[in-house]
Amino acid sequence: MSTRRIGLLGGSFNPAHEGHRYISLLALKRLCLHEVWWMVSPQNPLKPRDDMAPFADRIAAARRSAGHPRIRVTAIEKALGTVYTADTLRALLPRFPDCRFVWLMGADNLGQIWEWKDWQRIFTLVPIAIFARPSYSYDVLSGKAAMRFAADRVWESRARNLVHMDPPAWMFFHTRPHQGSATRIRAYRAAANKQFLAIPADEPANI
Repeated sequence: MSTRRIGLLGGSFNPAHEGHRYISLLALKRLCLHEVWWMVSPQNPLKPRDDMAPFADRIAAARRSAGHPRIRVTAIEKALGTVYTADTLRALLPRFPDCRFVWLMGADNLGQIWEWKDWQRIFTLVPIAIFARPSYSYDVLSGKAAMRFAADRVWESRARNLVHMDPPAWMFFHTRPHQGSATRIRAYRAAANKQFLAIPADEPANI
């Protein structure tokens, strides 16, 4: 059986949006992947529960947003019973010996990955591909994680080979950042809902 090349994009997907899809399509093309798996987290330990939509709703919305036969929305972390990325990778890799994985993430996560459990271990488990995000891209390249693994950075010209490299190996893509933001979407929805609730009952909603 030939080796499959898989990109892993983890997160709350609260909600999934075009930015997730944009990164996934870039990864499929630039990294020469067979598939990208969206790993919807039951609960991100760094994010509050109060603002988190139900897991089933986030899975359903992610499937609607993916819109591509090579982007698979999964409940892998729920099935494995893991919460932290390092634990997920340790449990996942032995289950798929015929796959080569690369971790995908936005530049904002590179800036905060040092707060994750066993974050240095993540760099030693799989290659990592990082994609530019608005307002984050330049600062994070001089941040704690980037400096710790500076000697293991691989240049974009070798993108097609990244998934086959022994970790630690990471790459930063200076691609056009996508403006999609789950935080912005939630804020917009909350404001719209607040405005709707403020409409008197005897007046029609202008929607």
